[in-house]
Amino acid sequence: MAKPIRAIKKTIRTEEEKKKESLDQLASELADHDAALKKTLELVRELHDSGILEAAHAMLKAKTDIAKIAVEQATRKPVTNMIHHVMGAAGVMAEIEPELTKKLLTSVAAGMEEAKDHLSSPPKVGLLDLLKAMNDPDVNRAVGFGIRFLKGMGKGLKE
Repeated sequence: MAKPIRAIKKTIRTEEEKKKESLDQLASELADHDAALKKTLELVRELHDSGILEAAHAMLKAKTDIAKIAVEQATRKPVTNMIHHVMGAAGVMAEIEPELTKKLLTSVAAGMEEAKDHLSSPPKVGLLDLLKAMNDPDVNRAVGFGIRFLKGMGKGLKE
């Protein structure tokens, strides 16, 4: 029969052995990933040469000052107003059909082109010209759209 184990010997590594093992592991990792390491060093060298590395380092050192300035700028009245406008516009745009928005913006672009042609040689527009223009189906459609738009806008302002 075998003798029972009475004592367990624990091997305690010295600091020097731990450092050597760590260095061996690091050397093995470097050998396995030498291409990635070279690319990383090249990237760091380019950042250093262009001055971006120094700028990033300075920004990290001054991070609390930069954060304070950013918060102060973001909480200014004009910025908060802009954020509220964007949020309100986004809410309204979410309710409008995308096809209608696209059609309206395309029509505005076409109207701008027509208006640009008018600017090159602006003849005087009289009351009789306006009445004649109402017979044009395109003008009549746009005026009708505008009147209904204004009616809807007036209802919205009333609420």
